[in-house]
Amino acid sequence: MLVLLPPSEGKASSGRGAPLKPESLSLPGLAEAREAVLGELVELCAGDEDKAREVLGLSEGLRGEVAKNAELRTAGTRPAGEIYTGVLYDALDLASLDTAAKRRAARSLLVFSGLWGAVRVTDRIPSYRCSMGVKLPGLGALGAHWRTPMASVLPEVAGGGLVLDLRSAAYAAAWKPKGEVAGRTASVRVLHAPTRKVVSHFNKATKGRIVRSLLTAGADPQGPAELVEALKDLGYVVEAQAPAKAGQAWALDVLVDEVH
Repeated sequence: MLVLLPPSEGKASSGRGAPLKPESLSLPGLAEAREAVLGELVELCAGDEDKAREVLGLSEGLRGEVAKNAELRTAGTRPAGEIYTGVLYDALDLASLDTAAKRRAARSLLVFSGLWGAVRVTDRIPSYRCSMGVKLPGLGALGAHWRTPMASVLPEVAGGGLVLDLRSAAYAAAWKPKGEVAGRTASVRVLHAPTRKVVSHFNKATKGRIVRSLLTAGADPQGPAELVEALKDLGYVVEAQAPAKAGQAWALDVLVDEVH
């Protein structure tokens, strides 16, 4: 099982770990594309601060993020699973998983990123600010920048099993499963049952809980149909729509009344 996650806007501090070693990151096929984004982002943020804030879409209160980006090559690092925070990651709570569940998380979780493309939760990265929606002056829209390298790297990473896609739209734009891979991909959204609308908090928190439940239970569904049964066994209310034709992903709705 491969689980595709969005990152979080908010991030923990880089900490005191060793500086970034790009060659140590997972998915080495993305190395050239990563270096292109990293180089331009550092150069941008080391220059005109106001221009950098405009490009990155940062408010005055987030001015410090520009200086942080300028020092990405020398800043300390931490595992990506510790860097990403926010509602989804709070609900997932990787740190409190037992040893077996942590091993499963290391194998199966892949976090998409405007800067890194995608990383494992065990990859050591510095704290940064660069969303997939950013358009860097030299590279253009990052979603488009990542499509070509992702198209060659991700199908191999997906292997032959289930792909559970929990990404938001901006990050889904960087890689869309196609062909045979799409047929074993399940794209999940979370709906507030009384209104049948997507509500941000319900959506993010429940996605974190779903991943935690699967990891804790040791569930290993081989395809979307098996995922539906696994989620129902774990107490979730799920509505599934199989693809109308080959080359399309399954669509799963998880219905929730409230999140505690």
